Amino acid sequence: MKVLIALFVVVFVDVVASQCICNSMKWAKCDGSPCQCTLQFTDEIQQPLDCTKLVPMCYLMKAEMYRAKKNLSTRSIGGKPVETAFVDNDGIYDPECENDGKFKAVQCNNTDVCWCVNSAGVRRSDKGDKSIKCEPVETYWVRLELKHKATDVPLDADKLKTGIQNALLQRYKLDKEFVKTVEYDKDGRIIVVDVKKKMEDRVTDLSLMAYYLEKDVKVLPLFHDDKQKFEVSVAGGNVTMENILVYYVDEKAPTFTMQKLTGGIIAVIVVVSLIVLAGLLVLFFIARRQKAQYSKAQAREMETMS
Repeated sequence: MKVLIALFVVVFVDVVASQCICNSMKWAKCDGSPCQCTLQFTDEIQQPLDCTKLVPMCYLMKAEMYRAKKNLSTRSIGGKPVETAFVDNDGIYDPECENDGKFKAVQCNNTDVCWCVNSAGVRRSDKGDKSIKCEPVETYWVRLELKHKATDVPLDADKLKTGIQNALLQRYKLDKEFVKTVEYDKDGRIIVVDVKKKMEDRVTDLSLMAYYLEKDVKVLPLFHDDKQKFEVSVAGGNVTMENILVYYVDEKAPTFTMQKLTGGIIAVIVVVSLIVLAGLLVLFFIARRQKAQYSKAQAREMETMS
């Protein structure tokens, strides 16, 4: 009898432990009763999580940087295809977060080089030193450019918008009212979704949805059940995505200058400027020559008349 009781206790503990998970973050470590989950930022720092919500984007980036430094997997397949391949280095860095998980306006990535970011953590200024001055700037508009996998028949645009709204609500808890427009190019299989909030809204964080959605489409879901991916239900069928591009629009325009331009673009600007200058000089000398010829002609006429 005691053996049966012991077995029952072991099974019960295993069941309780298996239920202690963070549905919104598969990298979280969870244990205890009641269940408590944390996300590893450094060897010493573990951030407590509220797993009933999506994890703040700043926390996710810090966790991903930590896992990358520790050679821990952040994806199942992929990585650098060849040595010459490169990625957008501004896309992921080790950010400084506020206590509520929001990005600090100034980011330095543990170096003396700093820059300003928006509420989505995206760089919005040229890079400078630690004396750079930045103010909090809210991202109020996110444009999602999605490409869906081939379907047997083109999708209905109206039903597609409803499906997008339902999917964003169910998976990322984004209220339907924020999905303003959905445009569809059936030939290119491109879906453009404009997600907007009021500029004065400081509660809704659109970057959460964008970050989770990018991972869903490009890499692997961040949810504990990472086999379930982002799908849109349209006319009874599920539509999956094969690519995504995200644009961020801030309440204030970014402050990039010529430093952001690549050498090739600057070279083109210089060449065009030289061509315009050369053209102006040619016109100047032609006009000067014509004026001289006209003066000589007038002088000859005066001599003939005299």
